[in-house]
Amino acid sequence: MRKYITSLILISITTILIYSCGGGDDVPEEPTAQELTFENLSGQWGLPTSGGIIVDGVDRTLNYQGFNLSFTKGGYTTTNAGELFKASGTWSWANESTTTRIDLDDGKVINIQDLTTNRFVFAFTQSDGAVRAGVAGNYTITVNK
Repeated sequence: MRKYITSLILISITTILIYSCGGGDDVPEEPTAQELTFENLSGQWGLPTSGGIIVDGVDRTLNYQGFNLSFTKGGYTTTNAGELFKASGTWSWANESTTTRIDLDDGKVINIQDLTTNRFVFAFTQSDGAVRAGVAGNYTITVNK
């Protein structure tokens, strides 16, 4: 009986050692370029006092006082965006590999020109809306965290 118990203990120890040795070499997956870009993109962005919204070369920042833009995974919200953006919506990367183009759910295409942890510069073309209100045109927007 003692021989049986000793054999059982040895088999158990061997089994434990075999299972505990496997899997220790797993290397964590590196984040994708889109995941790294989203780390910078996520959060709330606000306008500087001037030069924040340029339409066809003209500073229109004062028309959008209090403008804020916030990105979450797959969603965005805005305040004081006038006709430029919906109050909230969804966004996605234009394709699986890009980090410079975002498509909004309203069809707007956002081209990222510069993105760091505290500065975001992007451009788009607004083709609808009243021209006299400064809505239609080529926009370059600079926001800060």
